[in-house]
Amino acid sequence: MSALGKAAAVLAGTPVDTGMGAELLRGHGIDALCCPVSRFPLEQAAFQVKTREEKQETLRGILRDAMDRGCGSAFIYCNSLSGSADFPALSRELGLPIVTPMDAYGLFARAYRRLAVVAYNGQALAGIDTAMVRANPALILQPAGIPSVTIDIEAGIAPDEIIRRNHLDALVRYFESCGCEALVLGCTHFPYLTEALRAYTALPLLDPAEEMIRLLQTLAKT
Repeated sequence: MSALGKAAAVLAGTPVDTGMGAELLRGHGIDALCCPVSRFPLEQAAFQVKTREEKQETLRGILRDAMDRGCGSAFIYCNSLSGSADFPALSRELGLPIVTPMDAYGLFARAYRRLAVVAYNGQALAGIDTAMVRANPALILQPAGIPSVTIDIEAGIAPDEIIRRNHLDALVRYFESCGCEALVLGCTHFPYLTEALRAYTALPLLDPAEEMIRLLQTLAKT
């Protein structure tokens, strides 16, 4: 079971990454309820640029519905969504523990001096940059937003083909040439490519999901 002995609501941009998050939690023995915010990536991108009030109202409704259905915590399995909404405010307002990828980025920032970051779009990169630089003002980030990678993953294209058509092999070589010490997977879709990417780079691939699960498990003990 998850925090407070209840299921965790999994919120993400689309049904695909919401399902990925729920599968991840269930693999760690945590009950999960899928609560996608949008139907597909471009609709999610449009949601992210709505007004703060519009986003908060939509998310408030999703979270309240999840609580009514028995959820005792929320797991935000979407970097761009986490960076474009105020989940700490919703957590306080609803009295609901909420874990987001932003909770993990401070740990990465304090462990390195120069990091590469790949994410879905600029909204995600802005949130990641803010979280990391707050944790380590001396950190140097080399960012890249690649919406086409997420769209290809949603379409079920094979990892090696996604790497080829999006020139990710050239991108990781660029990051290496800049002296980056690791590559942050700043989109919850991107672990789909982890094993294939390891054939093109020796950089450590950092996935915030592992730290998020640890935080959610800690909540279950409090």
